[in-house]
Amino acid sequence: MTDVAIFMGSISDKEAMLPAKKVLDELGISSTLTVTSAHRTPDRTRELVRKLENQGTQVFICAAGLAAHLAGAVAAQTEKPVLGVPLNASSLGGMDALLSTVQMPPGFPVATLALGSVGAKNAAWLAAQILALQDPALRQKIAEARDAMRQSVEKAASELEEDSKDTPG
Repeated sequence: MTDVAIFMGSISDKEAMLPAKKVLDELGISSTLTVTSAHRTPDRTRELVRKLENQGTQVFICAAGLAAHLAGAVAAQTEKPVLGVPLNASSLGGMDALLSTVQMPPGFPVATLALGSVGAKNAAWLAAQILALQDPALRQKIAEARDAMRQSVEKAASELEEDSKDTPG
């Protein structure tokens, strides 16, 4: 069973989306990463959504640039949460993808994250939070990961403050 499916509109999106897979792997969430296109392979996209839903997939993360219709095409095929990650693939700096991903008709929402790899990471974290609504153990893993992030910031701040005491000034 795959809990989270990560779709990319092109293989060139792989580097931007690998951070999502990494977050999910670190949290112990099963996921799959594949390429499918709203425009070039619409039948494949539809078939993948149906197949993965039948296998228990609960959340879809979709990343695309340019027209960025992949997330919307998936949202049209499922009632499961769809998380969109717009990618910068044009001279418009990703604004075209952002607007295409965020502007969905009522009833077919796409939760839209930030551009690129930061959006990919946050899509994975949001997928984890969605799954954690029904999984207390996963909720605890998320809390522990956040605590580790907090501790890392506090440690860096402490080290910086100590170093700055030693610097003549």
